[in-house]
Amino acid sequence: MTGYTVVIPTIGRPSLRTLLGALAAARGPAPTEIIVVDDRPERRRPERRLASVSTFSGPENVDTDASRQGEPPVRVLRSGGRGPAAARNVGWRAARTEWVAFLDDDVLPGEDWPAALHADLAGLAPDIGASQGRIEVPPPQGGRRPTDGERGTVALAGCRWITADLAYRRAALERVGGFDERFPRAYREDTDLAMRVAGAGYRLVVGDRRTTHPLRATHWLASVRTQAGNADDVLMRRRHGANWRRLAGERPGRLGRHAATTVAAAVGLLGAAAGRPALARLAGLTWAVLTAEFALRRIAPGPRTPAEVATMIATSVAIPVAACAHRVAGELRWAHVPRAAPHLPSPPHPAAHAPREVP
Repeated sequence: MTGYTVVIPTIGRPSLRTLLGALAAARGPAPTEIIVVDDRPERRRPERRLASVSTFSGPENVDTDASRQGEPPVRVLRSGGRGPAAARNVGWRAARTEWVAFLDDDVLPGEDWPAALHADLAGLAPDIGASQGRIEVPPPQGGRRPTDGERGTVALAGCRWITADLAYRRAALERVGGFDERFPRAYREDTDLAMRVAGAGYRLVVGDRRTTHPLRATHWLASVRTQAGNADDVLMRRRHGANWRRLAGERPGRLGRHAATTVAAAVGLLGAAAGRPALARLAGLTWAVLTAEFALRRIAPGPRTPAEVATMIATSVAIPVAACAHRVAGELRWAHVPRAAPHLPSPPHPAAHAPREVP
């Protein structure tokens, strides 16, 4: 290992201050440089600059010229609000070290994270293209069950290839061209990159370093908004083939059930409008059963408070329609994209200790 650069894409969240402070205080070999990529759109970004650890007072303001003695330099670049894939590309292409460690701006690396990263990367074979950190998500305070929104964050602890903490060999990034900027949000762009890196002949391993991802506070409509990812799934299929979920180690999605629910709702409405009450009742009953099953599946693992139950019922009505609408939009948008990536083997599940090869 000859040095590493930390790349942090951000939209100016207050958690960036905590992350930079944690990196400055952590034990171990400091990064050659920290590159913060400001991905706020130009029209929304304040005139003040994102700033350094020592003077950081808010998400809008960091003075990169005021680093304290001994701290790694912090450089701020702009990506113009084009999304996390584009922001990370701006960051790693500006780096000059052998390794580029990507961190999200809302994580908290361990006190010995630099030392652990150094140990994870030291002596890795040239055909190892990436080392993933271990993500830990603390449970909700008071021992309560996590809400639906919180469960999305909890699931990150078991995800593969997520760039919340993932170090790539710069040569591997150069070989595949980095992140695909057609993925506009923090969804699938990391999996797509890892599959292309593996397809280029590199191995991906899991190290021993640990990073905490705090629970996120989400809007009650967040689960509906995340259905936009169904359009990105179309691009994944175009890029990696129909069995891309299996290759990525994922379970089948619920799009088929969402389509059945949406069709039942449409048939019920059309039947009522056409004066066919029997058809409308049958379709309406089918819709109600499918929606109830979906809502109960989401309510069962949660805290089951009145507010959470109401949110689950309301969003369970909206999600199937939103999922189908985004899927159709994705099919139209990406119809011209040929399948370009090779099929990847599906290796066995990795052993429990580092370095673990990511299947």
